[in-house]
Amino acid sequence: MKPILSFIFLIFIVLKTFSQETSITTSEDLKSAYAIQDSVMIETRDGAFISAIVVRKKGVSGPEPVLLQYTIYVRDKGRDLKSLKEAADHGYVGVMAYSRGKRFSPGEIFPYENDGSDAYDVIDWISKQEWCNGSVGMYGGSYNGFTQWAACKKMHPALKTIVPYVANRPGMGLPMENNVFVNPNYEWSFYVGNNKSLDTVTGNDRPRFRKMMFKWWETGVAYKKMDSIDGSPNRLFQRWIKHPSFDEYWQKMAPYGKQFEQINIPVLAFDGYYNDSQNSSLYYVRELQKYNPQNPVYVIIGPYGHFGAQVGGETDLYDYKVDATALINIKNITYQWFDYILKNGTKPELLKDKINYEVMGANEWRSAPSLDKMSNSFLKMYLTANKSGKFYALTDKKPIQKKYLYQEVDFADRQIQNNDYYPDPIIRKEIDTSNGFVFISDPLEEPILINGSFVGEIKASINKNDMDIGVTLYEVMPNGEYFHLSYFLGRASYAKDITKRNLLKPNKIVTIPFSNTHLVSKQLNKGSRLLVVLNVNKNPFSELNYGTGKVVTEETIKDAKESLKIKWYNNSFVKIPILK
Repeated sequence: MKPILSFIFLIFIVLKTFSQETSITTSEDLKSAYAIQDSVMIETRDGAFISAIVVRKKGVSGPEPVLLQYTIYVRDKGRDLKSLKEAADHGYVGVMAYSRGKRFSPGEIFPYENDGSDAYDVIDWISKQEWCNGSVGMYGGSYNGFTQWAACKKMHPALKTIVPYVANRPGMGLPMENNVFVNPNYEWSFYVGNNKSLDTVTGNDRPRFRKMMFKWWETGVAYKKMDSIDGSPNRLFQRWIKHPSFDEYWQKMAPYGKQFEQINIPVLAFDGYYNDSQNSSLYYVRELQKYNPQNPVYVIIGPYGHFGAQVGGETDLYDYKVDATALINIKNITYQWFDYILKNGTKPELLKDKINYEVMGANEWRSAPSLDKMSNSFLKMYLTANKSGKFYALTDKKPIQKKYLYQEVDFADRQIQNNDYYPDPIIRKEIDTSNGFVFISDPLEEPILINGSFVGEIKASINKNDMDIGVTLYEVMPNGEYFHLSYFLGRASYAKDITKRNLLKPNKIVTIPFSNTHLVSKQLNKGSRLLVVLNVNKNPFSELNYGTGKVVTEETIKDAKESLKIKWYNNSFVKIPILK
């Protein structure tokens, strides 16, 4: 009986809040140019309720197309209303819907898990309103980008286009990258999951979580005990780490495999070369081009980070001065796109072809018909065992004699960290050469344009069952400074299949292919060199793979009794895409 009474009480509170908010909004609405429904509750097929806001321009007699933002971020109401009013000012109905459990929605909050089906139901509700002309477009960044793709898992006929900026793909990028759990989403789970709005106090407490992270690192306890160190249970963290494979749990959250075949609406995606979740965002584009190559999917990408890509760029990115032409008005382009698709307007001028990218160092935009056709050749460079000054030679000639470079990694030694792969700053005076191996090419005899995502194969043998590796690509500029181009971080046991772990056989030579690297476009000058850093991932910023073959989140410093012993073979190579 008690649960029933609790439910009735909860519904009473929601309805009471709905009534209060409606009356307040109506009073304020009389003074403005907008008709605002502030506390809309939309029921889903399984009986949940989604909280939403609807904003229309007063005096509009007929139905209009609708622009929907579907988000987990319940921010300041004034901020959300401002973006909805902008939609109304552009001749649309603006709708903001919040994830299940957020704002006035009852129930628990589970990021990612219900958004696809709930967004479908929200679109269905919108399509039946008298103010909707039957056409719905979606837009927004990061999590809001994910919800757009999630809505496409089952296409609603009223959804006509999506405009995702730096879209997340759960299970790919965050909270894990190529099957390695990374830490940036740890505090985010408190930020969005602690209450109906946002827990900014906890979510912004960086000292607390850095202390926790470094204590985990120093003590060597299991990664799954991270929240025990913090002293606060992290239910979402624990939920996520149960799925180190890209399994059905992650697959069902957004389109997967052949489900991309049914996506038949125009898409405009924005991304950045230095967006942390780029491999999430471009995953959707690549899969859509693979399964439905005729679908009109457009991309605008340039030297942007995760947040910069959502506002059209920043003049300075990680101490790199961005080309002036890369700075764009993303809001104008977004509305031009909606006018183009939903109102038979003119296509945005920047969209010369499907893929539109800014060339760093050249201060110009170029275009290509697909991601694959950004390049028309590649440099295949081998990671040799031959010395080249203080580094090893990176050469286009395959070594005749098989050799290897030997490395030992003591996971019990917490004084030494490996894999300095993160691009901050983008341009640096020096790189860490205290461990791992560095390979450098001869100076370029002519300028080249690196265009796309580099791939490669690492040939190695180890004395254990697994390891996490990092491969980082730099340009060594003629002045001797290092320009960070791209990187890969991933788990060897998932290199051939991210859905299933295949352990390595100790002391057997294996091929570890990698491809999910960050796309980049950069003009390299004559005299520049290419440089590759190869190492094992060992640092406080992600889980630590000791190589036992057990569940990595359960391994501890007790599993570090024997060092990881690696032979990196000289027929390992990288393939760097170029446009001639």
